[in-house]
Amino acid sequence: MVRIRLRRMGAKKQPSYRIVVADAEAPRDGRFIEIIGHYNPRTEPETLHVEKERALYWLRQGAQPSEAVERLLRRVGVMDEFEASKKKAVAQ
Repeated sequence: MVRIRLRRMGAKKQPSYRIVVADAEAPRDGRFIEIIGHYNPRTEPETLHVEKERALYWLRQGAQPSEAVERLLRRVGVMDEFEASKKKAVAQ
């Protein structure tokens, strides 16, 4: 299974994260398939960048987001767009 999850970056006690697509069996900071965004909770306001088209592509391919990434994707509207496209596909 492929997961969309956070990969910790940054120095000790100064975390920032990349949003990556990785195999579910790979370690948190191990091998990944693609970087689709970044998140820095330490800036004011928080920095969040997501490549929406790539996130939607991976969600449509069956990738499962972690809980934290799902919250971030909802914040930028990717999950709403994905759920709307699923409903549209079922209605047709």
